[in-house]
Amino acid sequence: MLYPQLTKTRNLYDLNGVWNFKLGDHNPQEKLSSETVMVVPTSFNDVSVDKDIRNYIGDFWYEREVEIPKVSRDEELVIRFGSVTHRAKVYVNGEFLGEHEGGFTPFEIIVPENYYQEQTLKISVCANNELNYTTLPVGNYFEEVQEDGSVKKVVKENFDFFNYAGIHRPVKLVVRPKTHISDIVIVSTLSNDLQTADVAVTVATSEAADEVRVTILDEERNVVATAENGRAVIPNVRLWEVLDAYLYTAQVEVYKGGELVDTYSEPFGVRSVRVAEGQFLVNEKPVYFKGFGKHEDTFINGRGLNEAANLMDLNLLKEMGANSFRTSHYPYSEEMMRLADRMGVLVIDEVPAVGLFQNFSAALDILGDGEKPKNTWEVMQTKAAHERVIDELVARDKNHACVVMWVVANEPASHEDGARDYFKPLIERYRDNDPQKRPVTLVNIMNATPDKDQVLDLVDVVCLNRYYGWYVAHGDLKKAELGLQKELETWQNLYPDKPILITEYGADTLPGLHSMWDIPYTEEYQRDYYEMNHKVFDTIPNLIGEQVWNFADFETNVMLIRVKGNHKGLFSRNREPKMIVHDIKKRWTEIPHYFSKKK
Repeated sequence: MLYPQLTKTRNLYDLNGVWNFKLGDHNPQEKLSSETVMVVPTSFNDVSVDKDIRNYIGDFWYEREVEIPKVSRDEELVIRFGSVTHRAKVYVNGEFLGEHEGGFTPFEIIVPENYYQEQTLKISVCANNELNYTTLPVGNYFEEVQEDGSVKKVVKENFDFFNYAGIHRPVKLVVRPKTHISDIVIVSTLSNDLQTADVAVTVATSEAADEVRVTILDEERNVVATAENGRAVIPNVRLWEVLDAYLYTAQVEVYKGGELVDTYSEPFGVRSVRVAEGQFLVNEKPVYFKGFGKHEDTFINGRGLNEAANLMDLNLLKEMGANSFRTSHYPYSEEMMRLADRMGVLVIDEVPAVGLFQNFSAALDILGDGEKPKNTWEVMQTKAAHERVIDELVARDKNHACVVMWVVANEPASHEDGARDYFKPLIERYRDNDPQKRPVTLVNIMNATPDKDQVLDLVDVVCLNRYYGWYVAHGDLKKAELGLQKELETWQNLYPDKPILITEYGADTLPGLHSMWDIPYTEEYQRDYYEMNHKVFDTIPNLIGEQVWNFADFETNVMLIRVKGNHKGLFSRNREPKMIVHDIKKRWTEIPHYFSKKK
């Protein structure tokens, strides 16, 4: 789906701001009271100071009226949502127009022509944040009968972050031609000497057009190539490199009856990505991933778009010598992806397939009553949702140079019977959908040890979340070192031709808590923990990177093991550095972005 853009042929109106808001039931044919309001975009949970609202599960409503802009007979009016978590039904003037499942990808609603002559539109959105065993992410859904006989809906997350909800990303009103550019696919192929790029630009239109023109512009808006039959050659190409980004623009124009009817500009970077001989190659050079697992998580905004925080995070990332992040555990905003393109940051792009491990809830003691875990793949019914989120993520992010790898799931039960049958077609779906044929991975949980995992032979990169010294051998770093060394060597021997990437490792740390001994949660322990891990990492030839968990402390649901959130961040939630930041910066600035242990 194309990002909303103001052009000569498209008008764009911002619908962000204050909307009327209500929890529970509402008749969209009636006007929603303005007694309670909510800001768009943001999570509703942290804006209200009412604890019942913060933890509310069920339907909730947004509504506002807007004046209708001028729409000609050759144009159409579209309401475009960056995301609504986790599902949305959209009404205009009380009429149901469409719905969308999935809380992290954009969708559009076309407004019927019979409304164009009216003065105003009343836009009503019924959102819902329920999660269960058919949704992604996965939640444990149940209902509690209250003392007054009412029923309270409850979701216990099957994952370790807070279930923020709301209209999380921008809402736009778009006036565009009926005959418009509906999609652009860009695939560049580099010559062997990396000096020339053959660029294929495929343009889809909503209706048949007489002519499609594609012009390639450089960053100074100079014409460097003109496409013929959808192909263009860029001589002396400037490559998109790690932390040295360069973006070209595909200027697309559509003509009908000799007149320009639509135009759109799609930025893109030229770079190659492939896996070979245990290395991850960007522009045929072995890259070493240095970076983070993250969350879209800030004070007040919750998971709502915060562009200032996005820029600060990437500035901090670069300052530390890092070059990458993973969109754990869901697709991040389009704005963040575009920013990563501009700044040359590598992105490992992940669908919201988290919680696909039935025993995860029991491990965190949120099912209660000592319920015996069942086989995940006999319980979960997420196949349809999983196929949908893969399709939507690839459709949205396919042209981003920053995206160098896809993630099919985070920490699923890949060690349980049925995992292979579940994931094999999903991994193939990524490969079939992606025009750039990027590597595909699955992020492996500690339970899925080399002797038990049933899936990693199907992926291109072995991605491991490992917590030796924290969840395993807690507080005993000597024992943790031996365990980590042994397991990584086993993976190396099992898959000698696959790169290994550590996608999570970390220890909860409270700023200002100190000790002379190996006491978990202290800043000294966090430093010793990372030193031990890095010592082991440096001995594994195929280990091609390290992404710490987490960039910053983040909010979680209430659990015995969480003290107002997860504190594994190198930074506090308000982005203040812990002592470990200085150690990590020293290490990462000494490791080149393009680096291989293999000589």
